[in-house]
Amino acid sequence: MTWMDRLSLFSTLDLAALGLILATWLLIGWHIENPPRRRPSTSTLMGAYRREWMREMVTRQPRIFDAQTLSTLRESTSFFASATMIAIGGVLASIANADRLMGLANQITLESDPTFVWEIKMIAILFFLINAFLKFVWSNRLFGYCAVLMGAVPNDPKDPRALPRADKAATINITAARSFNRGLRSIYFALGVTAWLLGPVALMIATGITLFVLWRREFASKSRAALMVDDSPTAM
Repeated sequence: MTWMDRLSLFSTLDLAALGLILATWLLIGWHIENPPRRRPSTSTLMGAYRREWMREMVTRQPRIFDAQTLSTLRESTSFFASATMIAIGGVLASIANADRLMGLANQITLESDPTFVWEIKMIAILFFLINAFLKFVWSNRLFGYCAVLMGAVPNDPKDPRALPRADKAATINITAARSFNRGLRSIYFALGVTAWLLGPVALMIATGITLFVLWRREFASKSRAALMVDDSPTAM
């Protein structure tokens, strides 16, 4: 059987649903990281606070609080990377036992799709999980770089190297957080693409739900509203 024959096993609606979730994943990620100035995302707002954190660190003695906070962030990335690895192993095991999966899935959907169809659907889930794992690992690495830079910031706030190095640490910290958020989004979409096992319509619905959840948390959540409150001295 050629690849064209195998692709013909998928309906036009299947391909459209798969294209929709991939496009949604890319577009919502770009919109969250590049929001309009009049409506910043939660991630963007937190980026500003991360930079402010590094500048405040320059004047804080001792810096135990900053070290503990960064350690907590690294532990989070390690946890998600480990959890994603377990999920990847589970998906690979499912692909290796695709015949059993096919039997169960066909009973649920009342269809008789061949094993290849279910393998491709599992590979789609695997794609998002692998992307998430790579993002979490890189985020963990960047938080490590940030720790080194924080240690290189002079203790004397009047030292001309203090603020420039704090800004470098902030940039690395923000980049690490961006990678971590990308990993989380991939997890969201990995969960969404599992709906494809029930058919293309279910995948489209899951894509819409995933998009709504991500958009709400970044642009319409209570946490964002709290971050948007003006806490400058002139506003109090």
